[in-house]
Amino acid sequence: MKPSKAILIIDAAINLILGFLLLIFSPQVVRLLGVPPAEQSFYPNILGGVLFGIGIALLIECFRGSGRLVGLGLGGAIAINLCGGLALTAWLVFGELSIPTGGRVFLWALAVILVVVSSIELLVHVKGGK
Repeated sequence: MKPSKAILIIDAAINLILGFLLLIFSPQVVRLLGVPPAEQSFYPNILGGVLFGIGIALLIECFRGSGRLVGLGLGGAIAINLCGGLALTAWLVFGELSIPTGGRVFLWALAVILVVVSSIELLVHVKGGK
């Protein structure tokens, strides 16, 4: 498998999992993950739908044939992951979030994963790993 396809599959899995967690965002999920609660689930659910859609778009791009529907390419994935990871990092550093240690660990791990995945995607692109 080509490196760019492998990284798109990994990226799609991350987006699908995060999207699913946000789609089912509830007080129980907040307690389980230790993340900041939301007054209403509306915005987390909408973001979950968007992330789930991004995951599907990455899979479409990964497995498309010539002349078929185009999904989200490597450049878009890099931009989305880097922006999301850096925004989350900014919240963790400057946001004064009062969340349990488990939630802080989960969110830092997520921020690191997003920045690392976008860095790998950029490296694959620069090396021409189509």
